[in-house]
Amino acid sequence: MPLLLDTARFGSPSELLGSNCLTIGFVNNMPDTAVGATERQFIDLVRAASADAVVRLKLFAISEVPRSELVQSEVTERYRDISELWATRLDGLIVTGTEPRAAELADEPYWPELSKLVVWAQENTISTVWSCLAAHVAVLHADGIQRQPLDDKLLGVFGHDVVADHPLLNGMPSRVSVPHSRYNGLPEAALTSCGYHVLTRSAEAGADTFVREEKDSSLFVFFQGHPEYETDTLAREYRRDIGRFLRGEREHFPAMPQNYFNDEATGLAESFRAHAMARAIDVRRESLMSDFPMSDLQRGLENTWRDPADGIYQNWLEYLKDRKAERRTWSPKMRHSRADALQVGDVRSAVDGSTAG
Repeated sequence: MPLLLDTARFGSPSELLGSNCLTIGFVNNMPDTAVGATERQFIDLVRAASADAVVRLKLFAISEVPRSELVQSEVTERYRDISELWATRLDGLIVTGTEPRAAELADEPYWPELSKLVVWAQENTISTVWSCLAAHVAVLHADGIQRQPLDDKLLGVFGHDVVADHPLLNGMPSRVSVPHSRYNGLPEAALTSCGYHVLTRSAEAGADTFVREEKDSSLFVFFQGHPEYETDTLAREYRRDIGRFLRGEREHFPAMPQNYFNDEATGLAESFRAHAMARAIDVRRESLMSDFPMSDLQRGLENTWRDPADGIYQNWLEYLKDRKAERRTWSPKMRHSRADALQVGDVRSAVDGSTAG
């Protein structure tokens, strides 16, 4: 069934009615270099999962997320300001993370609005997905659980064991692959002590998928990893971090993604590192990036995580539909006419017209 991409900056707060019709908000906090690609990744993932539902995806942005003037203008054109969210309700919500800039999350410029979003989502969504840094914000605000800095950036694809029964995991294999890209992690013991239910974990990456369920409150779903990533996303992040090293923006040459490149690609990446380090001993040269073998690296990539990613988002949409049907049964205020259900005139474009990053 179709996914409708709502890019209206202002519009009616109407929702799609009917248990198989869902209105989902998407709060994109990613930095300038990734905002377009992240939008595309989540749209593709939700679209693939929505075979049995009509999904209207409404885009929201937090103005306090630092952006260049050009990107801010583009975001303003396509995204609603987060302030429009407070007076409405959604069936589901997806909130992305962003690159951390401050040592403490509470010192990030977007902390007040993201904290407010945590409270709002508890009462105004059926379920909310918190991705990576957004997951760290949500558990810190709700339960005071502090993220812990890692010894080095966790970058790569890691195997995760499914360690619990939950509707989100229906039909899932016992072990799944998930990409990770982060500098911090959440201690599993602190999560479980505060009532969070860990669904998947990895020996290398720790707790990945976990949930918080309370009666008469939104189901919060947390991902420390990135099941939405495209096949070459980690390669592009690796290339970006090398560029930062060559510009003097980071001290050490970055480690390549773990469990990601095949043997041939690993050899190519190691050769480029040796080449770059030999020529950048005295003066780091960003011009060396022209020699980075990106196309050769991409040819050897294999996506091992997309099928389970599709599965968990299909299960999430099924959960939203089931809970929405229950809500319509017991909530008289949700009973509207068929004409109301068709008030989607401010949907500006179908998903195939979305902007690529």
